[in-house]
Amino acid sequence: MRKTISLVTGGAGFIGSHVADHLLATGHQVIILDDLSGGFKRNVNKNASFIKGSISNYELVKKIFKKFPINYVFHLAAYAAEGLSHHIRGFNYKNNLIGSINLINESVKKNIDCFLFTSSIAVYGKNQLPLKEDLVPNPEDPYGIAKYAVELDLKAAHRYFGLNYIIFRPHNVYGEKQNFFDKYRNVIGIFMRKILKDESLVIFGTGEQTRAFSYIDDIAPIIALSVENKKAYNQTFNIGSDTPRSVMQVAEVIMNKMKKKVEILYDPTRMEHIHVYADHGKVKEYFNFPEKETPLEEGIEKMIEWVKKSIFSNFAALTKTDKFKNIEIYKNLPQSWI
Repeated sequence: MRKTISLVTGGAGFIGSHVADHLLATGHQVIILDDLSGGFKRNVNKNASFIKGSISNYELVKKIFKKFPINYVFHLAAYAAEGLSHHIRGFNYKNNLIGSINLINESVKKNIDCFLFTSSIAVYGKNQLPLKEDLVPNPEDPYGIAKYAVELDLKAAHRYFGLNYIIFRPHNVYGEKQNFFDKYRNVIGIFMRKILKDESLVIFGTGEQTRAFSYIDDIAPIIALSVENKKAYNQTFNIGSDTPRSVMQVAEVIMNKMKKKVEILYDPTRMEHIHVYADHGKVKEYFNFPEKETPLEEGIEKMIEWVKKSIFSNFAALTKTDKFKNIEIYKNLPQSWI
């Protein structure tokens, strides 16, 4: 009897590598497709088959589906810089939308069992709080628009072709194996890197804006095991923390845990919502969601330990940050992103 075969796109990245680890632990044969634009080869589990390449390369995608009798697609590949997406519109739609359609096309042709897609609460845009799955999405940036377009396409593919899907909308996920060098996203990683370098923290606006920061180990196992729950097929779920914290509170927690204080500077407010948090009643109804989420203080402490052990044995590595090289529109680009 052959193993269940799962394709994990973005499996060298943050959430994708954790999902791949859980799939392997439950007996799946895992094929990872990742172009390493935001992930790292060191994140790839040695028991997975790794293919370096992009989902936007349709010929490569077709070859993979031809070679492997894939049961499940776990589509986590994306360039998830929501704020930056205004300035990289072409790149955003090519990678986050067209690349996804390549995967959906082949999934339909090969009659896979289920297509799992990690969307984002960015699809809600300005909406009633707490954000619930029955709200009408209203995305306000190219990243959210691309994610919602993929959601709509999956629903259309289900109606027309019978392709089963599960959509998760995670938010503000942090933890071990996150891209620590990205200057445009992952505020917790950005703050940690700045503190290690004795640099000032830059906060947009007053720092009073709140987000529900979600620890990776609270969500990755649910995503990995979800395809075994057929009641969840063709459903959409918010997934993440129930507890909003302000950006200023996050900065204070990180400085306390790292035992180092640095100056805080304030940049002009970005065009973003002040408070964003979601309802998770549905995911708790369908899955064995943890009764007690990992507290922010505990999750940050674990991430700090990982940073110390895994990345910075050579302090010179701190000088490296990933600067996006193909900005398409510089108008209104924050100064700290240039």
